[in-house]
Amino acid sequence: MKILRVGYNSCGIAAGAEETLNKLHALLDGNANFEIKRTGCNGMCYLEPVIDVIEDGKIYTYGWLTSDKVEKFVEALEKGEHIEDWIVLHPDHPTEQSSYQDKQVKLATKNIGVIDPESIDDYLAADGYKALEKVVKTMDRQQVIDQVRASGLRGRGGAGFSCGMKWQFAKDAPGDEKYMICNGDEGDPGAFMDRSTLEGDPHGVIEGMTIGAYTVGAQTGFFYVRAEYPLAVKRLRLAIKQAEERGFSGKNILGTDFSFTLHVIEGAGAFVCGEETALIASIEGKRGMPRTRPPFPATHGIWAKPTNNNNVETYANIPYILREGGAAFSKYGTDLSKGTKVFALAGKIKRGGMIEVPMGITINEIVNEIGGGIANDGKCKAVQMGGPSGGCIPAHLHDTPIDYEKITATGAIVGSGGMVFMDHETCMVDIARYFLAFTVDESCGKCTFCRVGTKRMLEILERITAGEGKEEDIPMLQKLCDSIIKGSLCGLGQTAPNPVLTTLRYFRDEYEAHIRDRKCPAKKCKALITYRVVEDKCTGCTLCSKTCPVGAATGERKKVHHINDEICTRCGFCKDACKFDAITVE
Repeated sequence: MKILRVGYNSCGIAAGAEETLNKLHALLDGNANFEIKRTGCNGMCYLEPVIDVIEDGKIYTYGWLTSDKVEKFVEALEKGEHIEDWIVLHPDHPTEQSSYQDKQVKLATKNIGVIDPESIDDYLAADGYKALEKVVKTMDRQQVIDQVRASGLRGRGGAGFSCGMKWQFAKDAPGDEKYMICNGDEGDPGAFMDRSTLEGDPHGVIEGMTIGAYTVGAQTGFFYVRAEYPLAVKRLRLAIKQAEERGFSGKNILGTDFSFTLHVIEGAGAFVCGEETALIASIEGKRGMPRTRPPFPATHGIWAKPTNNNNVETYANIPYILREGGAAFSKYGTDLSKGTKVFALAGKIKRGGMIEVPMGITINEIVNEIGGGIANDGKCKAVQMGGPSGGCIPAHLHDTPIDYEKITATGAIVGSGGMVFMDHETCMVDIARYFLAFTVDESCGKCTFCRVGTKRMLEILERITAGEGKEEDIPMLQKLCDSIIKGSLCGLGQTAPNPVLTTLRYFRDEYEAHIRDRKCPAKKCKALITYRVVEDKCTGCTLCSKTCPVGAATGERKKVHHINDEICTRCGFCKDACKFDAITVE
């Protein structure tokens, strides 16, 4: 029998996986020689729709298998053949795509793209809930914490605080009523690790969180997941129901006196609710706004009760650590940053997707060996790490090993794992403006420095990109950054200036070109560029005039055309339409 595993995460569905799956069912349902299964995304989002063909113990991975190719694909399989040109990962020899997987070590994501996320039996067959059984039947609470601390696992949500130490604080906090939170409120632009994990292996996160609940003495847990992740929410709720039916969640877990009830709460899209005290306020039914710390949630969390909060990836690592032992996890990574880290690759990268790699790998290794280089064979100019709270790391620092301390030294942060790659056509001033605009929109407004200071910074950046910058703008930006960092209450405000600070630090020349020369070196800021026709290349084909939405491009057929700068909107349609490279941007 041949097993066909269809990647059926949000990314796959967006690329046509649903149509592919339906076509497979239409052609193969009732055929005893084939079994069709849905899985999560194996991380190769750039190849979606992806299908694994499993036969004779070998796995053939097909990419870009859209519904129009399914009939030919099935015909070949029915003949016992493969379409070699469509195979992206071959069991017998390397392929062009093999390097995407070669440097990965999958611990937290080992089941994603392998098991059916809607089947608890699939999870159990992959050693699922064995760690939970080991913990509740053979280990006391302190022994669990000792293994987690031995693993060196640090919180994967961004702060990088010791997971074992955090659990110790919650365990030792006085009180009989305690809570667990799983923070799935993933809001960074370009980040999709939590979504993919919850969609692809919800039971793994449930198991890790339940082990944590046993350890700290919690009776109730809350999954806080973005409402924009409907498939993740659906699969998570189904997995909780399945776990309760099998005795892995709810009352008297696995026949013991340990009980733990899970609830799913859908976040309303507020980025600030990724901050744990704002998240707790939201769970309590209040407006999501941060509060001062101390007291910390470990002693005063939900309804002032001891509460432990970790993100999706942190919990996803726990089953492996407790099943294999802390030393098995700590053998990966660096001295201070143990284990693996999940990253989402987005932006101007050839192979966008989700990866899991040992801590200590360099940015260059991710860009060139895993990501396949920059799109259109361009050069990497910078990578944004840590989302709006992070910063832009320039290409000359891409040999930096990825660990918490070394990345922080660049001015960025590891964050939850989003990596947005930029090429030399990216304007770094505009990138700073983009991320700051996001922060301004997402500020809860509680702190004056965050609410007003970021708005003033955005106004300056908008003025600079509009060609109206002043010499005093750069020192004013620096002054505002310092004040916002010192005066903001939570991590959102304290880190909001990072994109501006890092672009000022590494790309100051671009700010100066915008202000002094009234030029955008990347030729992206519309107010600072002009479209021109190169006369000796123009053939008078009229394509530019036909595509110009405002009539700025004019001319007679077979004669040199011209662009009226006064009415040109800098949309770029004329340049895209021209087949003779006769339109240039200055």
